[in-house]
This record gives sequence, structure tokens and C-alpha cells, in this order.
Amino acid sequence: MRALVFDGGLSYQTDRPVPEPPPGEARIRVRRAGICATDLAITQGYMGFSGVPGHEFVGEVDAGPAEWVGKRVVGEINAACGRCETCERGLPRHCPTRTVLGILGRDGAFAEYLTLPVGNLLPVPDAVPDDVAVFVEPLAAAFRIREQVQPQPEDTVQVMGDGRLGLLIAQVLAATGCRLTLLGRHPAKLALAKKWGIETADTSTNLPRADLVVDATGAPGGLEQALGRVRPCGTVVLKTTCAEAPAFHPAPIVIDEVTVIGSRCGPFPPALAALETGAVHVGPLVAATYPLAEGQAAFAHAARPGVLKVLLAP
Repeated sequence: MRALVFDGGLSYQTDRPVPEPPPGEARIRVRRAGICATDLAITQGYMGFSGVPGHEFVGEVDAGPAEWVGKRVVGEINAACGRCETCERGLPRHCPTRTVLGILGRDGAFAEYLTLPVGNLLPVPDAVPDDVAVFVEPLAAAFRIREQVQPQPEDTVQVMGDGRLGLLIAQVLAATGCRLTLLGRHPAKLALAKKWGIETADTSTNLPRADLVVDATGAPGGLEQALGRVRPCGTVVLKTTCAEAPAFHPAPIVIDEVTVIGSRCGPFPPALAALETGAVHVGPLVAATYPLAEGQAAFAHAARPGVLKVLLAP
């Protein structure tokens, strides 16, 4: 099969073996896949990954249990063992022996086919087109914040970063009724958020410290910036993953008694429901769509400053 493969460098290959789904898994023919900041970080050495990257996808089940064949699906990217203490505690996304689609020990979505456990799959309603359904995974990551913290209408919230994920997070948190401000450096992106009724400001703006600050900058310095924006006894949620290790002084966390929460993958059902109802807008976030054969050019496009979502159409 055709695939993009990272092995110290990114290459387009046409002779990759078609994966055979093991028992309990399905093979999915990929219809759309999205390039995100984690994929870009992988090409810089993040997670030491080697293989087919990519974890944002929508596809059609090609092989596996009969009741799934032919269904259009999205899929939770963490494949857990289901038997260990962590899994039994209801934390399969943190299973110590898990594989993660296109990130850890499992080939991903930048290929014609991928495999995932059937329990990871979620059917996509007919009314949700591929270019929308491909956003379920990153939108689920935005909904994860609402599982971890519950912003109230009286809370002040700042989302740092007006990129792909920041714009999704801002929409998800705005729906809570909190006093939200999206901070960014790109006038066109901030204008898009304003169109959705979200308050915005340039990153240089000196705002009062917030109850909750979300770092979606994708930059190593995001945590340090967030600590400068959160009030004493406030909360910082970290969404940034990058290959470069941050350098920061932990004293402000101690002195201001700040709660710092790491936030990763999230729930698929509310994300898919929000896309089906149009509660979250993703159409304007698509910057370009490339065929798989032009995957290297797609990565270069996605890495340009200010670019939003670049899709691959295998």
C-alpha cells in the first residue's frame, strides 16, 4: 500500500504491506487524515517514533467483524491491553503497555489502511462529511479540558494560542458561558474567533490574571507564559506537546500555589455530537487538502507559521 513513513526522515512509499487486523481489531481504509502539531513534532524526534505517523482520521471499515464492515468510522487512538491495573481503574488511555496510533508502537493514518481495536471505533453519522469528521480526535482533546476542570460563568479563562487546537478549545470552553479570551498573534485567526462570538486579544495584551489558563501555543515557552497569566491558586492546563524541552523556573507554581494539569486525549461522543449539530465550526479551519503522494509537501505546508489544518486524502 501507499504510505508516508518517518524513519529519521519523511518518505512516500508505495510498497508498504497492507496490515492484517488481529483478532478484535478492524482494518480501516482511510478517507481523510489531518496533520497536527504532534505529527510535526514527531518529525523533529518527539516520542522517538518510527513508522507511519498520523492519528486524526475518518475512514471505512474494510475488514474485521462483519457488523463493522462498510461502516464509516473515527477511532480513539490509544489501544490498551484492557487487563492491567490501570485499565481496570478506568484509565485505558494511560495503559502502560498501550500502543498509540501513529505516535507509539502502532502505524498510523497517513496511509491507505490502518488497524484499530473494534472497541476504539465510533460510527460517523451520514450527515457529517469526511472533512468535518476528521476533526473528531482533536475536538475530543478540547472536550477533555471540560472533563478535568468545569469552568463556571463567573470564571475568567484565557486560551493561549490561535492555532488549530486553540480555536477548537476556545469554541468548546465558550459554550460553558465562562468569561473567555482567546490570545493569539494572527489577525485573520482572531477575526475568525470573533465571528463566532469569542473575545480575542493579541498575545502582547496585558490582561488581568485569569482563573484558568490553557496553553495551546505549541511552543516550549508556553508553560512559563501561562504561569505569568494565571492568578494565585488558579489552574493551568497544558495542551502543548513538542520535541524541544521547555526551560522554566518552577518557583511561581509553588509561590502562587498554581494547579498544573496535563491534558491529552478526550471523549469522542461529545465531539462527534458537536460536529453533527454544528455547535463547533471546523470548515474554516481547513487550509488545504493533498493527495498522499504529495504528503511531504503537505507537511511543509502544515509547518508554515500561521497555517491551520492541512488534510491528506489517501
